[in-house]
Amino acid sequence: MFGLSLTKILFTIIAVAAIWYGFKWLNRVQDNRDARPRGRVNGGGRPKARGGPSRAAPEAADPDVEDMVACPTCGDFVTARGARSCGRDNCPYPG
Repeated sequence: MFGLSLTKILFTIIAVAAIWYGFKWLNRVQDNRDARPRGRVNGGGRPKARGGPSRAAPEAADPDVEDMVACPTCGDFVTARGARSCGRDNCPYPG
């Protein structure tokens, strides 16, 4: 009744392989979708070359993003450009 036959073993191996490769394919599709730049369609949404990410030069940084640095006196993070004094005596930033 519960005996193992060659047919059952082969069917199990094929089912496991199909599930395995199905998950690999889904992960590859998800990675490609995540790697695609947003707001711009690249030839109908398809990558230019197969086999990996494009070797194009990185685009300019977002102008709304600013670098932050920690104030050595109080430890608060302030913008790297135009930082203002935190009000403490040893603050290195002006104003």
